[in-house]
Amino acid sequence: MRSIYMAAGMLMTAIGIVGVFLPLLPTTPFLLVAVWCFSRSSPRLEQWLLNHRTLGPPLADWRREGAISARAKTIAICLIIASYGFFYYRTAPSLLLAAIMGLVLSASALFILTRPLPKKT
Repeated sequence: MRSIYMAAGMLMTAIGIVGVFLPLLPTTPFLLVAVWCFSRSSPRLEQWLLNHRTLGPPLADWRREGAISARAKTIAICLIIASYGFFYYRTAPSLLLAAIMGLVLSASALFILTRPLPKKT
């Protein structure tokens, strides 16, 4: 099992890093899964991710207190709104599909907005 967790952690890390450069591919969820996988396979890689200068702070905030920074919340909400606008404009969806997408994205936005801000350490 350890090698499966290690491979999954490496894959999630790679996808997360690609997400840094592709606007519609999220980074943090993949890195959260990677940290979880590494916690079961490689404490060294887990610590590397958690202590990484750029990638580490949001992961540590989430792990410590389930928190999302104000900057990350703002970016996420703006991208959710832009994604819905792009979806609506490009696909001309039926009313039902537009409502379903609106509900899913609204639920995602609500989840993000209700997470606490990180405490100053």
